[in-house]
Amino acid sequence: MKPGGRVGVSDIVASESLDAGQRAEKGSYVGCIAGALTFSEYQEGLLGAWFTAIEVRPSHEVADGMFSAIVKAVKPA
Repeated sequence: MKPGGRVGVSDIVASESLDAGQRAEKGSYVGCIAGALTFSEYQEGLLGAWFTAIEVRPSHEVADGMFSAIVKAVKPA
């Protein structure tokens, strides 16, 4: 991505209270839930890729502790 570029996605994000096993159990609801990152894991991954202005905002709960989320970030210039 070129400097100053922006990214936005819609994804499934897990509550911090769910461990990897609990997330995998919820995979029976929707396949993408089993591999869902937590909010902090998502933010850490974007930080590791040098993004700034990171926002991971839940839009609605899709299963207990699992949320549809809007993710936004900016690649600094």
